[in-house]
Amino acid sequence: MAIQKGSKTGAGNVVGDRFRENLHRDRRPVTFEIFGLADCRNLICVNYALQNKIMSLVKSNETDIQRVNILGVMVSAASMKLTLATIDRWIEKREPHYVCVTGVHGVMESQKDPKLKVIHNNAGLVTPDGMPLVWLSRLRGFSHVERVYGPDLMLALCEHGLAHRYRHFLYGGGDGVADKLKDSLKKRSDGINIVGTYTPPFRNLTAEEDAHVVKIINQAQPDIVWVGLSTPKQELWMAEHQSKLDASVLIGVGAAFDFNAGLKLQSPRWMQKSGLEWFFRLISEPRRLWRRYLINNPVFVTLVIAQLLGIKKFDSGQS
Repeated sequence: MAIQKGSKTGAGNVVGDRFRENLHRDRRPVTFEIFGLADCRNLICVNYALQNKIMSLVKSNETDIQRVNILGVMVSAASMKLTLATIDRWIEKREPHYVCVTGVHGVMESQKDPKLKVIHNNAGLVTPDGMPLVWLSRLRGFSHVERVYGPDLMLALCEHGLAHRYRHFLYGGGDGVADKLKDSLKKRSDGINIVGTYTPPFRNLTAEEDAHVVKIINQAQPDIVWVGLSTPKQELWMAEHQSKLDASVLIGVGAAFDFNAGLKLQSPRWMQKSGLEWFFRLISEPRRLWRRYLINNPVFVTLVIAQLLGIKKFDSGQS
């Protein structure tokens, strides 16, 4: 087929027409005589890029939410909707996973403890619990990312799970907190199926006590185990017990036990959305939280700037 002079057909179409002409005429393989070296190289590159794009889309749509490297911690580019859909899939397929609900505190603790960073990066999800992680994710091109805050995730999943009859177990909190949380959740979500609660002592459990706890949880047959032990204790507990428990999902939500039980005040929504919740919590609990916010936060900002400018690289430990 000849290309007429003055035709509006572009160079890309010329290559495509020559390819189709060759293919239908005698089924010979495409050769450099027909295309020329540059055209052939371009076609191969385009084909390779398309295949990789298709494979990445299949993976991101059907399996994992993409992640963002924030100081070596691979934070999920998640929204509440994506998080709930992912948990649904795990429970449906009976796949065991744990979820780290992580803010600046968790990322900074991971700088001090390589084991904690590995635990985060092996999690099924690392949801952005703080606005700085949301902003950094959006800066990297993930405009859909929104804060997946521990207390909100608990309430949303409890309500969402009503139609699926999900079974919940509450592990953690101070004395009596888990039972108060159970009562509060039942008032909010009529018909919720909370199959058990357990408040561990503040000391480490003995091997016998731990085996007893595992037995209690497994006998209750929950789909979801909510863990309220604070960071990094709850992340270590989830990583250690994922293989011991039959539940599909373990979710570490820390202070969500106290907040949703009505034992502690949460900051106003406008402060949460503007990234000022840390200030509200600092005023509420200065003796406990001053070091976390007045030392960790400035160091976090400094390290993030260094990462963004390429001054320092933060390895996630993943290929």
